[in-house]
Amino acid sequence: MKLHQTHEGCVAHERPMRKGRGRGSGNGKTSSRGNKGAGSRSGWSGRLLSGGQMPLFRRVPKRGFNNANFATVYVPVNVAQLSVFPAGARVNPEKMLAAGLIKQKSAKVKILGEGELGAALTVEAHQFSESARAKIESAGGKTILIPGPKPFKRPRKKKAAK
Repeated sequence: MKLHQTHEGCVAHERPMRKGRGRGSGNGKTSSRGNKGAGSRSGWSGRLLSGGQMPLFRRVPKRGFNNANFATVYVPVNVAQLSVFPAGARVNPEKMLAAGLIKQKSAKVKILGEGELGAALTVEAHQFSESARAKIESAGGKTILIPGPKPFKRPRKKKAAK
């Protein structure tokens, strides 16, 4: 930069390059994309390409166990949300689905203790927090735990008789 190129009080604003506007622009013909290959095509973003170097996600070792595929995920429902049901009602996941409290029929439900419950309800769920159980029972209701599936036990191989 030279002294005659500075401007006091002005914010530097450079015009963007207008690519693909002919030879006179300096960025004509291939629009500074080079010749052929994926990089010259539209829609290609070469994030995963590291030239001749092995990409990072392939260099990092993949070992060990990840529980994400097998983790039990519960849909939280607060005690305050159960106030849509009339007093004395039996509330289970099917009725919660019909009321719009949960989105999937197969979802496992955990009742949490946020808010207050005014009516006595019989609530069936897969899990209860301690505060939710206390609030439901203090309102005169009951909590019923829905049992989950039994864990799979692989049968042991019998030793061959000699």
